[in-house]
Amino acid sequence: MNAAPTWVVILAGGIGSRFWPLSTPDRPKQFLPLLSDQPMLRDTIDRLLPVAPASQMFVLTNAELVAGVARIAPELAVDHILAEPRPAGTTAALAWAASRIAKLGGRDALMISVHADWAIGDVPRFQDALRLAASEAARTQGLVTVGIVPTHPDTGLGYIEPGDATTGAARRVARFVEKPQLAAAEALVAGGALWNSGIFAWPVGVFLDEVRAWCPAVSESLDRAGDDAVAFFASVKDPVAVDVAVLERSARVFVLAGSFGWSDVGTWSALRGVRARDADGNVTHGRVHLRESANNVVHAAGADVVLYGVQGLVVVECAGIVLVTTEESARNLKPLLESLPSELRERR
Repeated sequence: MNAAPTWVVILAGGIGSRFWPLSTPDRPKQFLPLLSDQPMLRDTIDRLLPVAPASQMFVLTNAELVAGVARIAPELAVDHILAEPRPAGTTAALAWAASRIAKLGGRDALMISVHADWAIGDVPRFQDALRLAASEAARTQGLVTVGIVPTHPDTGLGYIEPGDATTGAARRVARFVEKPQLAAAEALVAGGALWNSGIFAWPVGVFLDEVRAWCPAVSESLDRAGDDAVAFFASVKDPVAVDVAVLERSARVFVLAGSFGWSDVGTWSALRGVRARDADGNVTHGRVHLRESANNVVHAAGADVVLYGVQGLVVVECAGIVLVTTEESARNLKPLLESLPSELRERR
């Protein structure tokens, strides 16, 4: 067991437009029942409560989503829902959360950071991986990430190459690789690289020291703002991801290998890999009726949806809109959304 208290920070910002038409600015991906009958954020909180109690849990979200988070997570204190008045990148967001934890639990408090919109196949193994990451962060006094053992070469994810072993379970990070081409991804997987999941654990004081060393503008903004979130986020001029600003530069970064059925559920088509399928490979939600149809993803929010004699489609019914596309095209809805009139694209 760790002597220092463990806190959990859940990143729950963003819109998640890849799940249009179900996702909207005020009902983003993490608010949707994509993996079960409850919102993904609720699923995430439930699997994290055995790791840290609600009193040691923060949710970082957009200012306009605070009320929605409060409805989904009524056990969280109001001041444990941290609102970003404007997007400022994960370096600023995590530094803000770390500074809150340091004031409540001290610089030695351990902070675990995860995202609100993941699918996890093996929850007990996931929880054990988080506990081990926190333990290794305390032992190394470093920044620990959990890399996912790849199931295939994926060009949509970043990679971590493990380096030298330590006296514990974690290894030093040799380098980070951003979304490689297929040949490079295949070589990385063959060489033992891990997917960059975005799971982090660190003593908050160590993280804040590394932010000060590698991203001083964020630290200076923290010092000036004090407890004023609006002032802090407004003063961060150049939003930057924590991987780029800190982890790729610091010499205090370590990695653990994890295998627990992790998926970032990036698109409608990804649901076929994380939800239960029928005998014909279909994944459905709502009132869906299928005949001679296979390998489809169908989400019916209100009306009945009937498929007959088709394969490999994504069909989404919501708010008077029916989206019909292929699994391949569903991986990138941006060109479609850019072509639609705003009254259709943003219909609630």
